[in-house]
Order: sequence, then C-alpha cells, then structure tokens
Amino acid sequence: MLLLIIVLKSLIELSLMFIVGRFLLGLLAGAKRDTNVFWQLLDVAAKPALWITRRISPRFILDQHIPLAAASWLVMAWVLVVKLKIDMCLQGGAVVCQ
Repeated sequence: MLLLIIVLKSLIELSLMFIVGRFLLGLLAGAKRDTNVFWQLLDVAAKPALWITRRISPRFILDQHIPLAAASWLVMAWVLVVKLKIDMCLQGGAVVCQ
C-alpha cells in the first residue's frame, strides 16, 4: 500500500511540475509559444490533468482558467497523499518508511 501512495505522490508531483513549467515557459515564449518544441512537450505532458479538470469542472469556467484549477486540485491531492503517507509511516514505524 505504501508503494501505491509513493507512486501516486510522484505522479501528482510530475503533473504539477508539467503545469507550472508550461506556465513559466508560456510567460517566456510569449505569442510564439505554439511553435516552441519544449512548450509542445510540456503541453502534451500536462494534457491528462487538464483534460480531467475540464471534465469535472462546470462549463462556466473559462478554458484559460483550467490550468489554475488543475494545479489547485493537484495541490490538494498532494497534501492528502502526503498525509496518508505520514499516517502509514507513523503506524508502521521507521522501518517501513526507509
């Protein structure tokens, strides 16, 4: 069970990094970001989290706000997974979490 929590935590962290990297590169690249290879890679990597967020969010939320909404629920999910990991480590002792 601990391995599952560690893998889930890693996937959440990766998704957050892809979304934040996409945002920062978008700021640096400006209007030509669609032709930037690294932007395209980050966009493809961030698509699953953005797609899930678009599906679960109400229609009145604009598409330009979806990355912020995705980052918000990913941060909440990360906090929950870290809490689960800490609880499992406290129950199992230090040997389990090394």
